[in-house]
Amino acid sequence: MSFPKKILISLPISLSLCLCGFSSLILAKVRVVTTTTDLAAIAREVGGPHVEVTAITRGTADPHYVEAKPSYVLKLHRADLLIHIGLELEIGWLPALLTASRNGAIQLGSPGNLNASDGIDVIEVPAVVTRAEGDIHPYGNPHYWTDPRNGVRIADAIAQRLGEIDSANASDYRVRAEEFSSRLADRIAGWERKITPHKGKLVVTYHKSMSYLLRWLGLKQAGAIERKPGIPPSGSHIAALIQMMKTRKVPLVLVETFYPRKDPTMVAEKTGAKLLILPTSVGGRPGIKSYIGLFGAIVKEIAEALAAPRE
Repeated sequence: MSFPKKILISLPISLSLCLCGFSSLILAKVRVVTTTTDLAAIAREVGGPHVEVTAITRGTADPHYVEAKPSYVLKLHRADLLIHIGLELEIGWLPALLTASRNGAIQLGSPGNLNASDGIDVIEVPAVVTRAEGDIHPYGNPHYWTDPRNGVRIADAIAQRLGEIDSANASDYRVRAEEFSSRLADRIAGWERKITPHKGKLVVTYHKSMSYLLRWLGLKQAGAIERKPGIPPSGSHIAALIQMMKTRKVPLVLVETFYPRKDPTMVAEKTGAKLLILPTSVGGRPGIKSYIGLFGAIVKEIAEALAAPRE
């Protein structure tokens, strides 16, 4: 049997197109969207070449408050997996984006929706929830990523969920998570040794968002610039805070990069305490591109500030 010349020519082309299409299916990456840069950094460590990761918030922004943009809706519409902090950190903006995304795969309760707080030892869970106490989180403090030991738990959870979504690469996700956790554990031991001479020292923060970090480092929060969580300080509150810091000789004021600096600067000047503007997320400062790099910077800067003489 003979075939027309046109058919013989078109067969290799058609076969080539089929193979290209098949290859693209094999090489397709799992599309991961995270609410924060910290979750994104860990997802990239675990997912490696098998994932495409996008974070909604920036490392320099307050993750409590995000402007819902159409571009975020599009990212979520295309996502295979959404990873969020949970504990209502994103309650003011994520539910609306999820609804608008029209992506059933990433809705609450779906395999493509991972609440990273599951399995975390949550602290500061309020006994009574009332607006009189400020902007409190009813399920506890959601800033658990600022304790790097929780980074290990987050990596394990991401590996497990990625393996469920992409079973062909499940073993690689597990290996990558274990390697990341091993590197992180080694660094944690070194960071803890570096901060040991300062354990028990007092600090003042701007917001109640460093509780996990301070607990891990063995430092004690003596007070906060905010009168209550989410409520700006009054003049009487600042005056009382300054008096307390002088009496107790508090050596350090810690403020995240996105909070106002006027009141913290005045408090530090009047008390002789060091003022440290601290990044608490990946990308919170130029050059901080990884989860491990974030804590390397945090511990170095806190240790140096506490070792410096009071002004």
